[in-house]
Amino acid sequence: MIKNYCALLVCVFIICSNKLQAQVPAWAGGADYHNFSFGFHFQYISNDFKILRKTDWRNPYIDNSSGNAVTDSLNSISSNPSQGFAVGFLARLRITDNLELRTTPSLVFTDRALSYQYRTPLQNVDKQVHASMIELPLDLKIKSDRLGNFRAYILGGVKYSYGINAPKKNDDANLSPLDKMVNNKRSYASYEVGLGCDIYFDYFKFSPEIKVSNAFKDVLIAEDNPYSRPIDKLFLHTVVFTIYFE
Repeated sequence: MIKNYCALLVCVFIICSNKLQAQVPAWAGGADYHNFSFGFHFQYISNDFKILRKTDWRNPYIDNSSGNAVTDSLNSISSNPSQGFAVGFLARLRITDNLELRTTPSLVFTDRALSYQYRTPLQNVDKQVHASMIELPLDLKIKSDRLGNFRAYILGGVKYSYGINAPKKNDDANLSPLDKMVNNKRSYASYEVGLGCDIYFDYFKFSPEIKVSNAFKDVLIAEDNPYSRPIDKLFLHTVVFTIYFE
């Protein structure tokens, strides 16, 4: 009789275990087992420039129209991190249990800053580059096996960015040299890498993530003004913290 009860308990345990294992992947709406799934995200963005200077970048700027120097010699050009935010959607294609292709179209609102320090401190100035962008990333996401309600992952891919508020040609043609801006190219491509984790709840999946992206090419529009002329190239560096809901 005892042996029969033990055998019954073992059978019940095996059946319950199998049912629980079958139920766990269904959490978050079973998103991991669907070939396609969708969601939305919020992003906090911090970006700055990597600056390549010309060999004569320290020289005072000479206004071509008057022939006079309108700035003193430069001591430094730097870029401090500037913040912004983005909102967007998530679309995911399942390839295997541990591999997926993902795109996260975003509407981005952010600033970029350049700081100019001159030999005459009264001429020191910060130039803001305001940017509203549409970004279209395409990433490959590699996931660990699921441990309970948790999965870690890494990702990498490319991103195309297009400015929706880029200045038009000659927008600042009537401004004085000291009022000119540093303009960036309207569109550019970047590579990005990151890591994050998937946390499973009953009806959705919550995924915090951090990633870094860098522009492939120079984003500076070369212009003859006191702030663009000393710079040879600008490369955009971005750090993004994202929260996904899927």
